[in-house]
Amino acid sequence: MAAPPKISPIHGRGAAGNPGNRFEKTDYAVSEWDEPDDPSRDTVFLKDVTRSIITYNESPDVGFDASINPYRGCEHGCIYCFARPNHEYLGFSAGLDFESRILVKEDAPELLRSELMSPKWEPQPIAISGVTDAFQPIERRLGLTRRCLQVLVEFLNPVVIITKNELVTRDIDLLSTLARHNGAVVYVSVTTLDGNLAGELEPRASHPTRRLAAIEALTTAGVPTGVLVAPVIPGLTDHEMPNIIAAAAKAGAVTAGYVPLRLPYGVAPLFEEWLGLHVPLQKAKILGRIRELRGGKLNDPNFKSRMRAEGPYADHMRRLFEVSSRKSGMSSVKPVLTAEFFRRPGPAQLGLF
Repeated sequence: MAAPPKISPIHGRGAAGNPGNRFEKTDYAVSEWDEPDDPSRDTVFLKDVTRSIITYNESPDVGFDASINPYRGCEHGCIYCFARPNHEYLGFSAGLDFESRILVKEDAPELLRSELMSPKWEPQPIAISGVTDAFQPIERRLGLTRRCLQVLVEFLNPVVIITKNELVTRDIDLLSTLARHNGAVVYVSVTTLDGNLAGELEPRASHPTRRLAAIEALTTAGVPTGVLVAPVIPGLTDHEMPNIIAAAAKAGAVTAGYVPLRLPYGVAPLFEEWLGLHVPLQKAKILGRIRELRGGKLNDPNFKSRMRAEGPYADHMRRLFEVSSRKSGMSSVKPVLTAEFFRRPGPAQLGLF
């Protein structure tokens, strides 16, 4: 019987392979004589034929109720991404498929305009990138997120953006318009300031220095901007929290937050594999620290604890965040958005678009 193929890191990808889908009853193994399509080589973009765009969140520990995601899957390839298991609902793997098989909602702007025009829509902030990053590389070419933002400007509907890509600065003109109506806030996610580590953890996201530059550009343009130290990986990046917050404050960030690492479903084995490939000597320590945060397991799905974790090490992390924020003059209070300026354009205005 042939030995299984050796797993090696893939340049430009977070995952090193395609584990089986937890919903599929059958799977196949690749032998040394097979020559299957290589998902590590090229990214494939597929049309998503969904007929709605606004989704509603029922989780009590998420800070928004409504969100839009023009893309499903994310080429950033962050190995720790909690959204990876969502790709399994589409028949794909949470591994390489998640970062190389991207579904594109081509009609997202038109669907958004239609849903905002509906009398059923109750004006409220809409989150962009609540699941996968709406400013991932393909957005530079397709511009779906920008067109969605143009729709939100039409209606003066407030928006919350979470991203780790400097491409968000392309849309400063739209975001500053919304910000003048208390209708925009951007959170830039920074996991580490170490460019080499970032290149392995989140291979196709913007370099940490470019994310800090994005914070500065947005703030200068009058767009309230915060930093999310997320995820905090115990034993690997947690010691960087003070420096990340200080650097973001220097760039102009007005608020900060953090989220300990979450490893739901298939993300845990993917992350374990990544540790073995990239930091094998630290693997046991990191996994041990994660279990300290998660009640002896690698993941805790409970709403009361999953976003903050529990135990002495979680308390240490919280105190480190509070002290770091206080020293940097950063607030953990989020900017307040308002939907009081919301308007539905008349037929004449809609004809311009």
